Amino acid sequence: MTSLDVQEISAVLPHRFPFLMVDRIVEIDGDRIVGLKNVTVNEPHFNGHFPGYPVMPGVLIIEAMAQVSGILVGSMAPHTRGRIMFLASIENAKFRKPVVPGDQLLIEMKMLRLKHSAAKIHGVAKVDGTVAAEATLMCTLTDRVAGGQPAAVAEPLMV
Repeated sequence: MTSLDVQEISAVLPHRFPFLMVDRIVEIDGDRIVGLKNVTVNEPHFNGHFPGYPVMPGVLIIEAMAQVSGILVGSMAPHTRGRIMFLASIENAKFRKPVVPGDQLLIEMKMLRLKHSAAKIHGVAKVDGTVAAEATLMCTLTDRVAGGQPAAVAEPLMV
């Protein structure tokens, strides 16, 4: 079992505020990882989603799941360090309950398949033990080139 704080997470993931969506990794055990995302009202997306009833957008829940997955890939495949992982597909995404300020997302991801430059990971995001979202993610890896830009990839989403 390994845990990581936000400084250690920032050493692995390229994301920074306001787009770093993982506050802590509480467990890494082989092909499984558990991370936490504390949902706070001062996050910028709550200003417009939705006024009077702030709800965390589903795409940001998926992003948090993808970032936790990126840490899992890095722990299982050291050759991925220094490379950028891009979200390639999202399968069977389901959103079961709204996530609101004050919630803590417990994100559990499990590796289904890991190849040299791709990974398929399934997981769930829970609030107080109840599933809020679930999805299977496919990610691909690419090298960084001069200037910190990724090698040629058509309109990727950074994970």
